[in-house]
Amino acid sequence: MAEKLRIVLAATPSYREMVFAPESVARLEALGEVVVLDDPGDAGALCAALPGTGVLITSWGATPLTADVLDHADQLRLVAHSASSVKHFVTDEMFRRGLRITQAGQAMAEPVAEVSLAFTLSLLHRIQRFDHGMHAGRWRDPVPPQHGLTASRIGVVGASRTGAEYIRMLVALGAEVVAYDPYLSDEGAAGLGVRRCDLDELLRSSRVVALHAPTLPETHQLIGARELALMPDGAALVNTARSWLVDMDALLDELRSGRLDAALDVFDEEPLPADSPFRGLSNVLLTPHQAAATVECYFGMGAITADEIERYAAGQPLRYELSEAALARMG
Repeated sequence: MAEKLRIVLAATPSYREMVFAPESVARLEALGEVVVLDDPGDAGALCAALPGTGVLITSWGATPLTADVLDHADQLRLVAHSASSVKHFVTDEMFRRGLRITQAGQAMAEPVAEVSLAFTLSLLHRIQRFDHGMHAGRWRDPVPPQHGLTASRIGVVGASRTGAEYIRMLVALGAEVVAYDPYLSDEGAAGLGVRRCDLDELLRSSRVVALHAPTLPETHQLIGARELALMPDGAALVNTARSWLVDMDALLDELRSGRLDAALDVFDEEPLPADSPFRGLSNVLLTPHQAAATVECYFGMGAITADEIERYAAGQPLRYELSEAALARMG
């Protein structure tokens, strides 16, 4: 029988309840001893728990794994992040010490893509404008022309995990899709059923532009005043990724003019201030950074985490392992 693992799970009680369904907990306990830390940000408690630990499960608010922390990790081989982005706690020291890292962000791809699709349909049919007007007591406010999905070109900026899932949904519904992603090959684009193009062409030719790019230095305000000006009158922007990608002041200027519509789940300041001018615009659909927040998504993160640790224990390849090079391209 394989040697039992010591697994440290550093997550708040509410997070554990939300992410780790009973069956996922049972899978972890079948692999060995599971030690629970209620405060993922308590470096002292983590250091005390690490000796003899083979697997560390991290969560939101994880302690940065610095050299000082890792000096206590005499047997640690795998860090399994039970959420998406690992950049807030991963350090170069982890790679220098040969630690393996995996994460559960794939569980978020489908719900975020679904919200992006819902946003896309709403923008094409001007539902957000009609909704604002109806709530204000009006009937059939004049709006820009409405369009159907299959008659529209949709531009996707970023075609990795969530972008690819969004593309899959669009293509299945019969939309024409173009994509801009420096890492997408012609072969990869063909596999997704899309055409690659440069960013300017995408902006000029798309009725809806959806952002799914990572948060990297080169993507900061990728969509600024110049880029927004390229979009045709009546076009729309979807952002369920990060506000980092957009010059929000320039976007506000365009939205105030009424020339463009937008659907936004992410903002420079969160929570969005009560007096934010975005709140008063009838051509904007707003949600409070909740695109991934389905019950199925959260339990999926726990299931992926358990699956990856089972694979590790069995000596099988991990499905979602992160290399240092791949991490550099992720948001």
